[in-house]
Amino acid sequence: MTGSKFQVKFWGVRGSIPCSSRDMMKYGGNTSCIEIHCGSRLIILDGGTGLRELGQSMGEGQVDADIFLSHTHYDHILGLPFFAPFYGLQNHFRMWAGRAGHGMLLEQVMQTLMRSPLFPIPVEAFGSEMTYMNFNIGDTLDLDDGITIRTTQLNHPNDATGYRIEFDGRAVAYITDTEHTPGTLDQNILDLVRGADAMIYDSTYCDSEYPRHLGWGHSTWEEGVRLCQEAEVGKLFIFHHDPAHNDTFMDAIGINATKIFSGAQVAHEGLTVDF
Repeated sequence: MTGSKFQVKFWGVRGSIPCSSRDMMKYGGNTSCIEIHCGSRLIILDGGTGLRELGQSMGEGQVDADIFLSHTHYDHILGLPFFAPFYGLQNHFRMWAGRAGHGMLLEQVMQTLMRSPLFPIPVEAFGSEMTYMNFNIGDTLDLDDGITIRTTQLNHPNDATGYRIEFDGRAVAYITDTEHTPGTLDQNILDLVRGADAMIYDSTYCDSEYPRHLGWGHSTWEEGVRLCQEAEVGKLFIFHHDPAHNDTFMDAIGINATKIFSGAQVAHEGLTVDF
């Protein structure tokens, strides 16, 4: 399997709420969704509004994929009802989520999301074979084909799951949504991301903004840099952008981040990275 494709593509990089504005076109306004190819296997991280465009890109061919949700707050699941491949009879999806503090299993969350008066089409309308997989946060998951998914608890209201996708000697960590404690690096995150090729990190705020948002469940790009430096992570993708941060603001973050960590990059819709 040596040399197999390991590719990451960003379809949604915004946090909290999708944005549509001329001054946010460079980085994009869709909420969290990432496509990962591990050889012939397709993994999707989160089902924000970026998932709709990912679905449109897939055409009419058969789709078999694993979808991992960090958690089920609206901005991370809004795209699920609009993901066209769910309605294809020939497709098969395994949807994964860590058991969270609200006590609902993933299938129950989906049934609630797609139920009147919240949505006019029930989850039973999906034509695909849908398998709902609930795991305990902290479990290590073996997907076969040489793919291992490690998980950890994140600090977010109602809980959230951090993921580390390992394949063919490479690793990418997905850490969103989480809130840090100033002056103390999160040991759960350090243990999960150590030595990874890249970390995709909740960089909703800057350190200067963070004191006004204590308890909101989000972190800063500077904290992402600190984690990468301590855990010897090769690359940082600044992610989950605040809906108030326009392209000019994000450009400045990119410049400031690379000054202190050369591996930092602001994620934007369409960004594709091969490891």
